[in-house]
Amino acid sequence: NDAAEGLLAAWKSGPQINFGGNRACYSPALDCVAMPQKEAFDTADNFYSVLFHELTHATGHATRLNRLTEQAAFGSSTYAKEELVAELGAAFLGANVGLVNTLEQSASYIAGWLKALKDDRRLVLSAAGKAQAAADLILGNSVAAE
Repeated sequence: NDAAEGLLAAWKSGPQINFGGNRACYSPALDCVAMPQKEAFDTADNFYSVLFHELTHATGHATRLNRLTEQAAFGSSTYAKEELVAELGAAFLGANVGLVNTLEQSASYIAGWLKALKDDRRLVLSAAGKAQAAADLILGNSVAAE
């Protein structure tokens, strides 16, 4: 996907991305994303969708939008809220570069976290605003927190 590759190349203030291994994750302490190789994914669109999810997490770093201010345990409310932000950000970025067939997966993922948050619909609006700020930063439409 040339548009996705162009987006990645244009984001100069992003984290280091290390390819290899069998799981995708963002480390705030190291400010780096770990990603399996593209060949590990069923489709290139799935690869970019996962990468955009992790890059959205990276926008929360203190040098960017400063959203990741506390350590969040897996399954906690704080963790669930950040997962909503990351998945919405990935959906926004994916739509921007023309990814197909990832919206249904995102909707399912988001629905799961909403259940964990007891269907608090206000959280969706808050997460969507943060996700849009993250997408804007990656797309070069805003500046990081100073």
